[in-house]
Amino acid sequence: MSWAQILVLAVAAVIVFWMVGAYNRLVALRAAIGAAWLIVAEALARRGAAARVLAEALRAPMADEARALDALLAAQAQVQEAAEALAARPVRLDATLALVKGEAAMGAAASRVLALLDQQPLLKAEPAIAEQAALLGDSASRLAFARQLFNDAGAAYDEAAAQFPTRLLLRLYRFEPAGRL
Repeated sequence: MSWAQILVLAVAAVIVFWMVGAYNRLVALRAAIGAAWLIVAEALARRGAAARVLAEALRAPMADEARALDALLAAQAQVQEAAEALAARPVRLDATLALVKGEAAMGAAASRVLALLDQQPLLKAEPAIAEQAALLGDSASRLAFARQLFNDAGAAYDEAAAQFPTRLLLRLYRFEPAGRL
């Protein structure tokens, strides 16, 4: 074997090891997005359960505000549908956009229901309703923290994917940019 052949083999080995290392790094960062998604999904499930229970508890006493309660349940269904789509593949940009849209509708509907509930202090004083309203209101801070973890994991993934030599491999490995919540 000549020195030129040894040099070519050494360069080829370095390139192969780099490709494997870059792939493993992106897979690990994508797995971190999946782990962060589990935290978001848990917070969404808790908020969804609180919203459903609160809406059903308020259905009879707030019959004149049925549209607000229906909007809350419809927004929750939209968020749940988007969350299920995102659970299959937490890196999908279109699924994160659908969840963001659902979250905006959910935030508006929840604010409306909580504002209506604030106008009725006797109803809000009932322990079951007060507990669910507190859970629904408290979920905003929990979701903000979970979203931040998800977004940080997505940013780390996108940053690694955008680095010069690694971005050459994105099409080869079919890696896509991560969405943000």
